[in-house]
Amino acid sequence: MNLLLHPTYLPDIATYSTLVQNKIIWEVCDNYQKQTYRNRAFICTDQGKFMLNIPIKHVGGKEGRQKYKDVKLDNEYRWQRQHWRTLQTAYRTSPFFEYYEDDLAPLFVNNYSYLLDFNLNAIDIISNCLQFDINARQTDVYELNPKAVFDARFLVHAKKTIDIRQKSYMQVFNDRHGFIKNCSVLDLLFNEGTASLDYLMNQNLDFLNA
Repeated sequence: MNLLLHPTYLPDIATYSTLVQNKIIWEVCDNYQKQTYRNRAFICTDQGKFMLNIPIKHVGGKEGRQKYKDVKLDNEYRWQRQHWRTLQTAYRTSPFFEYYEDDLAPLFVNNYSYLLDFNLNAIDIISNCLQFDINARQTDVYELNPKAVFDARFLVHAKKTIDIRQKSYMQVFNDRHGFIKNCSVLDLLFNEGTASLDYLMNQNLDFLNA
């Protein structure tokens, strides 16, 4: 199935399961909106579910709206270093963190100017870790009601609760908080390693039709 998705920051299980089970078209011509997974992701820490948020440069005045592809990162705030340190602290005791550490570390060291470029590169690196070939194309124009494609762009909205029937796996702080659903795919990768792709390929996608 051809399916329309937003490239998000360290995508969650629902988004990544959708990605690996379908032919994807990336929505890159839309307007940027606040409070979405474009610049936020959730991981599991010793405090429970924790949000990583990428600061962006907001456009003010009459130019309040801007295209997603034009959104610039606010690198005056050293968010990359903070996010990487948070990931290290949260997952250093997970079974597979050290296995993927060298692949993922450049994301939090190399310089990026645009949010979309960073997200697409992050997804490419994560997919390489999963040993999955994305082979996705990008939109040329924004369509409110696209035809001949399944519109899954709603998955980008952070305020929308996804009713995902997700099989549990052992998380680092499972003994403190129980299983926390639909975190970033990195949570799965660090805990399940090479079994992660099979897990995503077998994830139930009923939430797409909810």
